[in-house]
This record gives sequence, structure tokens and C-alpha cells, in this order.
Amino acid sequence: MKNVLTKLVALGVVLFLVGCGSNQTVESSAETEQQAANTEVVTNELPEQKSAEELAREADIEKRKQRTIYFDFDKSEIKPEFRELLQAHGEFLAKHPEINVVLEGHADERGTPEYNIALGERRAKAVADIFRTLGVSDSQMQIVSYGEERPVDPRHNEEAWAKNRRVEIRYND
Repeated sequence: MKNVLTKLVALGVVLFLVGCGSNQTVESSAETEQQAANTEVVTNELPEQKSAEELAREADIEKRKQRTIYFDFDKSEIKPEFRELLQAHGEFLAKHPEINVVLEGHADERGTPEYNIALGERRAKAVADIFRTLGVSDSQMQIVSYGEERPVDPRHNEEAWAKNRRVEIRYND
């Protein structure tokens, strides 16, 4: 009986040691997984750093998405709020002489058709003049005036007329 008891105690000690060893492996494995997860979190939390050049290029792309310049009643002077937009388009065109644009001049319905054609042309030429100062070649630009013939808003009120007094920059693909 003493022999059986000794064997049972020895077996208990072996099982205890094996259990402690595998528990340590489980804890080590869980600890390793947690460290890996923490590393992933730290890695994922770091934002991608963009250079000033990349940020400026992205800003110019956003500006160039806007392609309409609006004018005051009976005016062809570029408003200050459109200078930055025109600069973004002009610098882009100057860097890409293979790209051409059509500058479409428009007017609201007030005035004679002949007067509005001339006003639309003056507006388109005002945009072309700014582009020229930025290095855009005349061969890259075509000026067209539609006068009052292509309104974006057909209503007959100040809100509609303000939308119709414009130059649209159309890139040729």
C-alpha cells in the first residue's frame, strides 16, 4: 500500500509539474498575442505623414474641381475670391502645355443678345488674361461666348441671374 501511495504522490507531482509548465506556455502564448495586438494598435494609430508638397498638390486638385467663375452684374472683372482658383488652374495648365481648355463666357438674360455675347466674351478674355500671366499659352485656350443662350438657372430673378453670369473652364480630353 505504501508502494501505491508513493506512486500516486509521484504521479501527482508529475501532473502538477506538467500542469504548471503548460499553464506557463498558455500564459506566455497569451502574453505574446497581447503584445502583438498592442503593436498593431500602435502601428495603426500612427497617421500617414504627408509632405508639404503632397498637401499642396492635393489642395490644388481640390481647387481645380471648381471650374466656374462668377461675375457681378454687367461686369467682367475677376472677383478677388476667384483669384486662387484661377491660379490653381493656370499653374496646372502652364505645367501641362499638352492640355487645352475652352473658356465659355455667359451672361444673364438682361440686355440685348448682341450685348450679352460681347459681355460673355469679355468675361472669358478676363480669365484668359490671368492664365497668360501664369504662363498658359494662347494655343491652349479657346474663347467662346454663349451670352444668355445657355443659362444654368432658367428662372427670372436675381438668384438665377447671379448663377448665369459666369465663365466655365472646360478641359478638352
